[in-house]
Amino acid sequence: MKIAIVGGTGKTGRAVADALERRSHAALPLGRSSWGDLSGALTGCDAVYLIAPNFHRDEPGYVAQVLAAMAMAGVTRVVYHSVASPYLPAMSHHLDKARAEDVVRRSDLAWTILQPGPYLQNFDLTRPVTLPYRADAPFGFADLDDVAEVAALVLSEAGHEGATYELASRQATVAELAAEADVPIVVQRPVAAPRDREEAGLHAMFAYYDDHGLLVGTRTMAALLGR
Repeated sequence: MKIAIVGGTGKTGRAVADALERRSHAALPLGRSSWGDLSGALTGCDAVYLIAPNFHRDEPGYVAQVLAAMAMAGVTRVVYHSVASPYLPAMSHHLDKARAEDVVRRSDLAWTILQPGPYLQNFDLTRPVTLPYRADAPFGFADLDDVAEVAALVLSEAGHEGATYELASRQATVAELAAEADVPIVVQRPVAAPRDREEAGLHAMFAYYDDHGLLVGTRTMAALLGR
């Protein structure tokens, strides 16, 4: 199979490409330079893994453009990379994911939606961790390699069409992760006013994490990976 990864030049795209290649599939990572003729770049592909840029100004519109290019190229299978708990009114970028999911579900394509929790790789546990929310907030963290393996699995196997999978590799607090790595934590909440839309989104996310964390179940990931 030949699978295009739209948004494939970032860490998630690279991990998915590696996982596909381990399964002997051809991965085609596509970055911003491909948007001049996206339908042309997608021609001949069997499926698309779709990753939108972080805090995109119009993620539903972005997703709709990719789906339209897929239709022009004759590609009928898409896996959309969303986020755990997309319907969170306190976080606008999560709501953008929820709206984009709706665009995917209403398309005429064979679709699957993956909803990973925050990546374990977001933390550098080789040095003290500076954290903008409380360290004991509960989370369901996703290992990036696990997410990539699930992506490769659902892209290359039948039976996942129409499925929405929330994904976490383990439940923990950042305090527990830091204790395991024997590194200290410094909690330093944002004090300056956000300068742009992305910073405002980050501040809202940190405030939500401070209040609630982001708990995600682990059974779906374990079942998909046969663990």
